[in-house]
Amino acid sequence: MVVRLTVNTLATAVALLLCVAPLAAAQEAGKVWRIGFLTSGGCPDESSAAGLMLFEGLRARGYVVGKTVVFECRRSDEGREERFRELAAELVRLKVDLIIGISSAATRALRPTTKTIPIVALDLETDPVGSGLAASLARPGGNITGVFLDAPEMNGKRLQLLKEAAPWLSRVAALSDATMDAVPLKAMETAARSLNLRLQTVEIRSPKDFDAAFRTVAREHAGGIVVLESPLTRLHQKKIVDLALKAGLPTIARDPLFAQAGGLMSYGPDVRQLFQQLASFVDRILKGAPPGQLPIERPIRFYLVVNLKTAKALGLQIPPALLLQADQVID
Repeated sequence: MVVRLTVNTLATAVALLLCVAPLAAAQEAGKVWRIGFLTSGGCPDESSAAGLMLFEGLRARGYVVGKTVVFECRRSDEGREERFRELAAELVRLKVDLIIGISSAATRALRPTTKTIPIVALDLETDPVGSGLAASLARPGGNITGVFLDAPEMNGKRLQLLKEAAPWLSRVAALSDATMDAVPLKAMETAARSLNLRLQTVEIRSPKDFDAAFRTVAREHAGGIVVLESPLTRLHQKKIVDLALKAGLPTIARDPLFAQAGGLMSYGPDVRQLFQQLASFVDRILKGAPPGQLPIERPIRFYLVVNLKTAKALGLQIPPALLLQADQVID
């Protein structure tokens, strides 16, 4: 059937559209978006640097936190997978518009819990493609996208930096959460061989494993420790630092807070800045973009922090060339 529009009917249609458009805009303007937030750390608020970055990113895109966008936060510092799954299920039952997952534990819990609610992940421990979370970085498919980091070269860089700080090193322990993606550990094993270092893997699964892990490190005569990031090691980084100092071992991890807490060095992205990247994903998805079509992003900038106070306690003389590379020196 062919429909012919006369001038009058066309004018009527235009008039109707002009009436409907403001109504649709008004409805959209009055929309309150509910965002789930699943984390092993703190809930987003103005008191935390990461929360402030996320809120500023949303405000820059026209959202009013607490009015046009509200957060439903669920957190667990227990490190138990089953607890994360319970909290993920709670957010799904609330029928939020979108869920932000912070950490690999959150991502793994959310993935099987919903296939329809968009998920924006900040996961710096998982290979999104190798783990099956995404079909590719350019087009993830499914309902998960966000900021991921599993860069093998970064693990090699940490080993290299530790070797520069302590040139006599021949054996290094990798403190690794056994529940995590194995890709970063495999990359580190490859890097260790290229640096003529023997890598000893020491696995942990819970907070009670740290003391035994350090006894294993001492027994195997490792001269330094690389901490592979996970929610468990991040939550207990002060204990790791204390045990390493007691054992007289130089350490390096990813999080700048590790070096600030007393670890010898850290090398990795500033997570606070990554929260601004999350705001961009949230905005595009709330405006209708399918998460599966939004390319996964990587951190761009990496920071080296050296703690000279810890170096002095360990009797280490940090080479000037290494200090020149540092973005922050703590003394």
